[in-house]
Amino acid sequence: MVKTLKFLFALLLTATAILFVSQAVAKYINHAQADEKVAALTLPPAFSISLFAGHLKSQDLSGARLMTVGPDGHLYLSLTNQNKVVMLPDVNQDGVADKVVTVIDQGLNRPHGIAFVKDQLYVANQDSVVKVMRKGQQWPATHIVPIIQHLATGGHTLKTLRLGPDNHFYINVGSSCNVCVEHDASRATIHRYTIEGKPAGALVTLGRHQQSPVWASGLRNSQGFAWHPETKVMYATNNGADNRSTSKHGLVKDAIPPEHFNQIKAGHNYGWPYCWGDQVMDPNFTNDAGYCQTTTPPVATFTSHATPMGFAFLHHANVPAAYKGDAIVALHGSWNRQQPAGYALSRIKFNDENKPIGVEPFVTGWLKGANAWGRPVDVVVGNDQAIYVSDDKVGVVYRITSKSR
Repeated sequence: MVKTLKFLFALLLTATAILFVSQAVAKYINHAQADEKVAALTLPPAFSISLFAGHLKSQDLSGARLMTVGPDGHLYLSLTNQNKVVMLPDVNQDGVADKVVTVIDQGLNRPHGIAFVKDQLYVANQDSVVKVMRKGQQWPATHIVPIIQHLATGGHTLKTLRLGPDNHFYINVGSSCNVCVEHDASRATIHRYTIEGKPAGALVTLGRHQQSPVWASGLRNSQGFAWHPETKVMYATNNGADNRSTSKHGLVKDAIPPEHFNQIKAGHNYGWPYCWGDQVMDPNFTNDAGYCQTTTPPVATFTSHATPMGFAFLHHANVPAAYKGDAIVALHGSWNRQQPAGYALSRIKFNDENKPIGVEPFVTGWLKGANAWGRPVDVVVGNDQAIYVSDDKVGVVYRITSKSR
């Protein structure tokens, strides 16, 4: 009996060892394959890219979307598909996240935008903005408190949340459709609120009329926005409509409309659904021909349907001097274009007067022919002055550094 027990115990140890080794080998293979793909990405000679987080089985970052840097210096990330927000610390500063720390995984509804006000974290659900409460300085959070409620949902339903230099919250509320005339004036807009959650839109109302939160309109889906570090001017990406034509009831053309990079001004209308590009009128609408001249055109454009999303200015990044005043934009990629476009990072060049003057490729290689293995979502500059990029297709965060470091 004793011999049998010893045999079974030895067999169990052997099986455990085999399982451990096989898992380690599988993890090594997955890691090696991921590194091989990342190594094939094309960047300017001065830069290199590596995997920061999410490439190991123990780091499940599926659905990785928007990021922010917390007051503690750590990178925070929304995992929209998991209804979760996580923190990715790199305490030993080796360029790889030490672990994935759950910040909040209860009470969320498609969380997307995340923002700190001092040491207080706020999260944008698809229908609300909530304050994340914790005990002391410890994660995970204990509960959430609603701050803004009843945001429009459906269609382009994910909400980006950023804190502006005026200490107000800005939130995108995308359109309910591809091309339509919205009956809900809150759609296809960017909203502005106080940090207490009160509407603070561009049009100030008096008397008994309720204050509107709408800051800018005619924006089909502006999921990325940021403020120039020097001028404090607000810029936003915007995704153009699909299935457009250059003639009434004409054939759909892949090459229109261009994707927009807009300078956002209070009260301005950016044209959707009637206009695109340099104030071009959609021929399928019968509005007055001069309508588009009343709208605000983009200050730069991207390839049609490339889906520009999050972006970051490089003023605080460790990059060559020629890049310091520029911005890097994540192009999430097209979904129904005959020849896919996007799946890349683009550089928006600014001149000495802090004006955008052109767009050029920055990182390519996620798209191979008609197939894409990765989809960049958001871009932030970390406290270590590196550039971080989230990818919701692979479920990773990349880290881009200058080789001159």
